[in-house]
This record gives sequence, structure tokens and C-alpha cells, in this order.
Amino acid sequence: MSKTDSPKNPKRRDFIVLTAGAMTAVGAASALWPFVDSMNPAADVLALASVEVDLKPIAVGQTVKIMWRGKPVFIRHRTKKDIAEAESVDWKALPDPQPDSERVKLGKPEWLVMIGVCTHLGCIPIGDSGDYHGWFCPCHGSHYDTSGRIRKGPAPLNLIIPEYQFISDTKIKIG
Repeated sequence: MSKTDSPKNPKRRDFIVLTAGAMTAVGAASALWPFVDSMNPAADVLALASVEVDLKPIAVGQTVKIMWRGKPVFIRHRTKKDIAEAESVDWKALPDPQPDSERVKLGKPEWLVMIGVCTHLGCIPIGDSGDYHGWFCPCHGSHYDTSGRIRKGPAPLNLIIPEYQFISDTKIKIG
């Protein structure tokens, strides 16, 4: 028996030490929980994590702008001419090479969904304008085609395609 053991009951002392340690751990966890829980996203942030969009009211040739995560998202119901122009481009020669087929969902080339923020300095491009009948950023002169690919100007990248999926023939979920 060591000097610290109680001569009467060494197991009792071990029980008291273990109980006190467990109570301390529970108390520390209870005190830290509000701090840890405050790091979770707020309800309003979680609500913005994804958005569903009904495509039925969007006419052929029309672009709508919705807000998602504080950014504009352009949803374009492309015409056959828009699609043909986008597919006819020699995409390998573009500043940010990407075929039109990688920018739309398989079997749904008429729907183009992209974040409406210029990749140069974050301006909002104007739709149905520019040298390529797509989008034009008047701030610094970037021109995007009908697939949202950079064709001319200082922007280094194509307009970004957000993660989205079709949840029905007429509805998409972004995010």
C-alpha cells in the first residue's frame, strides 16, 4: 500500500477520485457547449444553402436572375440559335477552354445556369449583350458567349456554373 492510499479503504478513494473527475468533465462540457453550438450555421444561413427554382415561367430566350448565397444566378432558357452558337465554337482555342456540353446538364442543353459574377473583378455582367450575344461586363470590357465562356477582355475564367440538379422536368435545385 502506498502512502496516499487510505489505510481503511483504498477502493473508496479511487471511487471518489473517479467520480470527481467525471463530474468535472461533465461540467466542462456543459460550459463549453454553448460556445461550440454557436459555431454552427444560423437558420437563415442554412436556408440559403440551396434554393429551388420553377422553370415553367421562363420563356425560351429569356434570362432570369435569382439570388443564391448572396450572389446573382442567371438562369437562361436558351434558344436553338443560342445552343448552336455555343456548340459551334472551337472551345479549345478559348482563354478558359470548356465545351458547351460541360456547362449544361446532359439532355438539357436549353438550360444554362451560372453565377452572374464576372471572374475579373466581381462585377455583374449584362445579359443579351456583348460581341458574342451572351453577357457583357461594362466595368472592364469582358465579353462572354451564349454559354457564359470568356471570349474577350480581362476576365480570366468562364462564368462559374454552380452545383445544381433537376428535381423534375420543370424544377431545379441550386446548391
